[in-house]
Amino acid sequence: MRRIHRTRRDWAADLALFLFAACFAAVSSQSIPVAESLGPGWRAADQVVGGLGCAAVLLRRRWPVQLAVGLLLAGGVAHYLTGPAMVAVFTVAATRPWKATAWVAALAFGPLPFFLWQLPDMSEDRAGAAVTYFALIAGAIGWGLFRRSRQQLIASLRERAELAEADAESRAERARMEAREEIAREMHDVLGHRLSLLSVHAGALEFNPGAPRAEIERAAGVMRESAHLALHDLREVIGVLRTGPGTGVAEGGERPQPELADLPRLVAEARAAGGPIELAGPPEGAAPPALVGRTAYRIVQEALTNVRKHAPPGAAAEVRVTGGPGDGLTVEVRNSRPPGADPAAGAVPGPAEGGGQGLIGLAERARLAGGRLTALPADGGFRVRAWLPWQG
Repeated sequence: MRRIHRTRRDWAADLALFLFAACFAAVSSQSIPVAESLGPGWRAADQVVGGLGCAAVLLRRRWPVQLAVGLLLAGGVAHYLTGPAMVAVFTVAATRPWKATAWVAALAFGPLPFFLWQLPDMSEDRAGAAVTYFALIAGAIGWGLFRRSRQQLIASLRERAELAEADAESRAERARMEAREEIAREMHDVLGHRLSLLSVHAGALEFNPGAPRAEIERAAGVMRESAHLALHDLREVIGVLRTGPGTGVAEGGERPQPELADLPRLVAEARAAGGPIELAGPPEGAAPPALVGRTAYRIVQEALTNVRKHAPPGAAAEVRVTGGPGDGLTVEVRNSRPPGADPAAGAVPGPAEGGGQGLIGLAERARLAGGRLTALPADGGFRVRAWLPWQG
């Protein structure tokens, strides 16, 4: 047997419907036309059946269809079951499928054609009582259908709200992931450049401890300046990320994010580390959009960092920036293998060696800016080439 769990609200509703059925039977008892030929015993039995029908209303949640069918069939003989029958058909219409509701409605209105056929020969009291009965049953079914449609609407709205909440949580999680990826890219690009300069000068001091004092002081000064700039860039990146995209300047008066015009300064810092680097460009005239210029700067910065980390000592690099409004901005960084160097050197290590993540980040940067990036070995070295859109 299926166990029905009822809340306090369910019990209150069931008791209210029980009282409604009982009160309806009591109020309508004087207006129900009963044949004079029926004795007091039959009337008393009729009233007992009506009382049992009212009590049966409490079973409407467990057997709604069976209860409705039984009360409708018994109503053809007993005269005090109209109230319980109304509650039963209301329950079927409000909780059962359309097919079950249709069968119960057909059973309830099955006698209607016979009533209409006999209507001219009926007394006024019996005709009025029959019309009232069918009207009450129709009203109960209609109210039940309205109740079910309202519950379905509420359930649909609740489902939509839950889906909207889940979608909002998903969008928030994606935003958090994008923020983490943005932080990771900025940290990798900025700190990788500065720390690679530190590594170059520290390596020079390690392998040449007998260098002249002036050279040692210069290298130590470059290392100190690189460390200072690394901390400054770290504060700058965090400040810009806190202020959100599109602000350009961080809180506290920090300098703006790098742009295409800062490439000569970047190349000069890389040359100070001892690497022969040629710069062609950037094109003169109008400056590209901030996102395009910043992306081009980060591509060159990461590519030069990879040259210092992975190319053999003495490898030359060439930075070429071309393009203009309408044609897009093309950025190319190429390094060559010096004479006599190991042919296996000059390539960027793969994920097994812990490298290649910077190039993945650059490709993602270019994609977010609406462009594309390729990085492949070329002429014994390595070439990074990117195209970024520049609207006219």
